[in-house]
Amino acid sequence: LKGTLTAVESFLTVKSGPEGSCAHDGTWKSAVYGLADQDNLRKLRKKIGYAPVPVVGAKLKRRGLVFYNQEFKEYSIPFIGSDVSVVKRSQRYLHTELQETPVQYGAYVNVGGLGSVIKLLFAGLFFLLLVKFSFGRKLLTKYPEFFSAGCFTKKGPTQKQMDGTSFTMTFFGEGYSEGQDPQNGKPNVKICTEVKGPEPGYVATPIVMVQAAVSLLEDAACLPEQGGVYSPGAAFSKTKLIDRLNKCGVEFSVISKPEV
Repeated sequence: LKGTLTAVESFLTVKSGPEGSCAHDGTWKSAVYGLADQDNLRKLRKKIGYAPVPVVGAKLKRRGLVFYNQEFKEYSIPFIGSDVSVVKRSQRYLHTELQETPVQYGAYVNVGGLGSVIKLLFAGLFFLLLVKFSFGRKLLTKYPEFFSAGCFTKKGPTQKQMDGTSFTMTFFGEGYSEGQDPQNGKPNVKICTEVKGPEPGYVATPIVMVQAAVSLLEDAACLPEQGGVYSPGAAFSKTKLIDRLNKCGVEFSVISKPEV
């Protein structure tokens, strides 16, 4: 974006072939134990006591629990993964260490029609109720296929399921043109970008991991100078990781840059 980018929303779409798609129950267990432990996570974050990352430009409005997305002509919900937390950590680093303008971020997933929304809401409420109790967590982890309606299994996806599955992540960014003060007025420029690739969990993830390792070896001069634990955006923002991914089937592209 030419100017100052101040806010981004992402929308994940996963498409599957005639065989459908599923994931291994290891991911399911992560969700079960992660949600069960969220109160402890809040306490840890409070204990660390980071000052909030400053909000630059117009404040990004939170979307509802369920909403109809005009861009995709289907319903969307907030993405319950760790994306927002990881991006916030990246923005904190880029702002405090590299003096870059912090970007507000919201993550969502497209879920389809109204029928899918109703099924998902019922399943979600049932899941959230069970994870609060030890007995419920035992049931969820012992019978993942039953409680996830086949979305998670102990065997994981078949080769045919992986071959027929792909993902697209679309990003809508907004900001202020060069010379305009982000603290005054509404955003006046937009940008739409996209990342797409093969099946996300078992095909795209290994590609990303291997190319990240190559970047660690070959782009050492572009990495943070201090040792420690970094989010990917902080560690790889100055490397050639995106170029490497583009050559390996995880494609980054700019869709449009219209003026508002």
